[in-house]
Amino acid sequence: MAIRLVFCCLLIILVGFLVADSKFMVYNTSQGIVPGKINVHLVPHTHDDVGWLKTVDQYYVGSNNSIQGACVQNVLDSLVPALLADKNRKFIYAFFQRWWRDQSEAVQSIVKQLVSSGQLEFINGGMCMHDEAATHYVDIIDQTTLGHRFIKKEFDVTPRIGWQIDPFGHSAVQAYLLGAEVGFDSLFFGRIDYQDRDKRKNDKSLEFVWQGSKSLGSSAQIFSGAFPKNYEPPSGFYFEVNDDSPIVQDDITLFDYNVQDRVNDFVAAAVSQANITRTDHIMWTMGTDFKYQYAHTWFRQMDKLIHYVNKDGRVNALYSTPSIYTDAKYATNESWPIKTDDFFPYADRTNAYWTGYFTSRPALKYYVRTMSGYYLAARQLEFLKGRTNSGPNTDSLADALAIAQHHDAVTGTEKQHVANDYAKRLSIGYTEAEQLVATSLAHLVESASYTGSGNPTTERRPCPLLNISHCPAAEVNLSQGKQLIVVVYNSLGWKRNDVIRIPVINEDVAVQDSEGREIESQLLPLDDAHVGLRNYYVKAYLGRSPTNTPNYWLAFTVSVPPLGFSTYTISYAKGAGACSTRSSVYTFQGREKSTVEVGQGNVKLTFSTDQGKMTNYVNRRSLVEELVEQSYSFYTAYNGSSDEAPLIPQNSGAYVFRPNGTFLINPGEKASFTVMRGPIIDEVHQHINSWIYQITRLHKEKEHVEVEFIVGPIPIDDGTGKEVVTQIATTMATNKTFYTDSNGRDFIKRIRDYRTDWDLKVHQPLAGNYYPINLGIYMQDNRAEFSVLVDRSIGGSSTVDGQIDLMLHRHVLIEILDFNYFTKRLLLDDSRGVAEALNETVCVLNDCTGLRIQGKFYFRIDPMGDGAKWRRSFGQEIYSPLLLALAEQDGDNWKNSHVTTFSGVGSSYSLPDNVALITLQELDDGKVLLRLAHLYEIGEDKDLSVMANVELKQLLPRKKIGKVTEMNLSANQERAEMEKKRLVWKVEEGSAEEAKVVRGGRVDPAKLVVELGPMEIRTFLIEFKQRFHRDIAAA
Repeated sequence: MAIRLVFCCLLIILVGFLVADSKFMVYNTSQGIVPGKINVHLVPHTHDDVGWLKTVDQYYVGSNNSIQGACVQNVLDSLVPALLADKNRKFIYAFFQRWWRDQSEAVQSIVKQLVSSGQLEFINGGMCMHDEAATHYVDIIDQTTLGHRFIKKEFDVTPRIGWQIDPFGHSAVQAYLLGAEVGFDSLFFGRIDYQDRDKRKNDKSLEFVWQGSKSLGSSAQIFSGAFPKNYEPPSGFYFEVNDDSPIVQDDITLFDYNVQDRVNDFVAAAVSQANITRTDHIMWTMGTDFKYQYAHTWFRQMDKLIHYVNKDGRVNALYSTPSIYTDAKYATNESWPIKTDDFFPYADRTNAYWTGYFTSRPALKYYVRTMSGYYLAARQLEFLKGRTNSGPNTDSLADALAIAQHHDAVTGTEKQHVANDYAKRLSIGYTEAEQLVATSLAHLVESASYTGSGNPTTERRPCPLLNISHCPAAEVNLSQGKQLIVVVYNSLGWKRNDVIRIPVINEDVAVQDSEGREIESQLLPLDDAHVGLRNYYVKAYLGRSPTNTPNYWLAFTVSVPPLGFSTYTISYAKGAGACSTRSSVYTFQGREKSTVEVGQGNVKLTFSTDQGKMTNYVNRRSLVEELVEQSYSFYTAYNGSSDEAPLIPQNSGAYVFRPNGTFLINPGEKASFTVMRGPIIDEVHQHINSWIYQITRLHKEKEHVEVEFIVGPIPIDDGTGKEVVTQIATTMATNKTFYTDSNGRDFIKRIRDYRTDWDLKVHQPLAGNYYPINLGIYMQDNRAEFSVLVDRSIGGSSTVDGQIDLMLHRHVLIEILDFNYFTKRLLLDDSRGVAEALNETVCVLNDCTGLRIQGKFYFRIDPMGDGAKWRRSFGQEIYSPLLLALAEQDGDNWKNSHVTTFSGVGSSYSLPDNVALITLQELDDGKVLLRLAHLYEIGEDKDLSVMANVELKQLLPRKKIGKVTEMNLSANQERAEMEKKRLVWKVEEGSAEEAKVVRGGRVDPAKLVVELGPMEIRTFLIEFKQRFHRDIAAA
């Protein structure tokens, strides 16, 4: 590469001498900002997806061009010489790491100079441009941190600008957490609702100060801007090789000379944008998807435009970056309007609400969420064991998870082969992390006898397919004297009591806890629906049928210390009365009319057996009682071919939810209704119809309802896609109001058919009221709060007062006859670029069926004001499920040679109830990255929305802490330095009312106590005085 660059430079010099009398033109591109004129900031950029129509690898190397001609290597290879050709040229970029690692030292040195000079600027700086609807805040923090630390290490720079130009709506968490708390000075994006955009154009409020958190208020606000149209140049200013915009033809000896015409076009577009923008500064985003594959074609035309426009003098044009633009805006000392809440839902035109992707590809969404919690736990165990330079680690899973946060990944808006690629990467990452987890747990469990070298003596196996009732490690015959050892790890910072369930073969089994005491356990027969799910998907995923079929689920209650494990022993029961309790089972036949009450604890549910519906909810402790009815429906996918002008035809698809009617799913005549009861769990099994199966589960020691569902394959024999929802209806008077979470953090108030920022014209009363849910949704009246929590990102709403709607699964295709081929049917999508129907299938031996989705949601009713405690605490348990590792053992001496219980925190210590440990990770340099998050908003709970204290000496007790440095959220700069550089923007008077902001103070190096105010996340780098020695045996 270096040789090529030198040769090109010599060739340019030689040609210059040979044609000294030629018309060679030197364009003046050095212009800076000119006060008093409209300053047009030309920001050269390319938007390169890490997967969409092609996989991330295909995009990088430029393969599979029959789908899309795009090659990221070409973009960067051509960019470097283009920037070297003129020191005034600039470029911004966000997809870099792969290319960088392929370059020679000479090219890397040149690029470092370009970065240092400001010609090449990193914006956003994460591993991807993450989605803002279907992502969890922990994931987007992790992926941003990964990218920011890479940039800091290689270039010693910290990105200043948030650049979320393509996600399909924008979250409050993005503004205050992934914007202000990262240290960004501004945030720019491309997509807001078309009605909102029109209103903002009229009142010049496309740029504003975004105050995304009511808890952190102005201390975490950020200057933000929505582009006037999208993230592309104005019409007529596209300059890729094959683009049809007129170039600037400035050779007067040739035909089609058009300099003045092009200058006039430029000035007209600039004035038009200036008329909807405050101050004399406007930004033109010069580029779009996968542009600059031959960068010189763009820069040649921009050089000419800058030169001739500035000679004309009516407006001023300059090469710029978002940082330069932001500084120019700040220097004007303008007062800006305040924006609160978020930009959901997003519609780009009438009947086109991008709310379908909140649920699209629910299996991939669940996989991402499961791997996220696993990654958090794996890093903890890696820290407790000690990170090594060799052997398995979490790096591969970190990379896969980071890419999966992309706005065409977890969203489900990619082609099927790309979705498969994301899942494959997660699987590869999990496989390596699984080895790390097994090794780490084994070292901790065996530390009493472990010598510190070699491999652990006992293999411990996880159960990654437990959701489809497949766990070979547990499916062993214990009647021959073997024991099954279950190690249960808790990644939460507080003690956890929960019920675990594993499939077993034997009926006569007993369970002992870590102290050898027999504990109560329950056997629940494995139902036919789950056996069928297990057999089909094991064959589909593993390529072979399972060898054994377990007969029961074995359920028992575990108690696990914070950041620690407990062990449980399952053995063959030798004496009468010593074995697990078998559940009583009763199946109601046909339309047998009866009511049945279930629940061994405080919560009781009543069902009508003939209607197959839940009818009543009672909590005896809180004295809450409510009529509750759950049902299933489906929306048929709309076929937009019948839309007439001026409407643009709009189908339902992977992005867009456009229903064409709602159809209630009534339990069929043969619908089954079975009740299982036992000392730990009561279950109601319902075969709603041939493709919906549900279990409603009540745990004796819990005060919520767990609903497990299997939905699919969704029937499409009629050629119409369907979007399946469940509705939970109550008698609550909710006045059109409900609340949904923002990326699992703050809850935002929603009012049906209403927007805070403009007068909404309602065209789609269903789709226009759906919102993304990552943690939960709730509604309230003057008596009670009804809360629903979910196990993955989905779409949800309250389309009727007193009712919560959850979209669980989508099979969105529309078939029409191709009249050129009378026997052929075409599958339509929503015309947003994917050109592929959302038609997920699973195949066994070339026999393909529609995808089945297994999942869970949870609900609870509390007295008014009491619901936050459950939403926040149990929400953490959903995100961080208990991690299981199983091993077979001969004999009864296991407890004598192993550690049976362990906690990584100090004796009798646990985190406060309102604090979560969201990162504990040993880095390559031996430092430890620690993040603590306050879980509650200001005023959310009377007891827990207060300052919390965390004692670092107790949280990390096994090593003396040497130094604690507070960092910004992405850990690429010290917090104090970030605060010094923060731009404080003026806002219009009376723009927003603000509660008193409460933030934790400086950490005293002697006391080492961290304070956290409501919704505050604090990030630290910790150095220990010597290498971490883990005396687990003494714990």
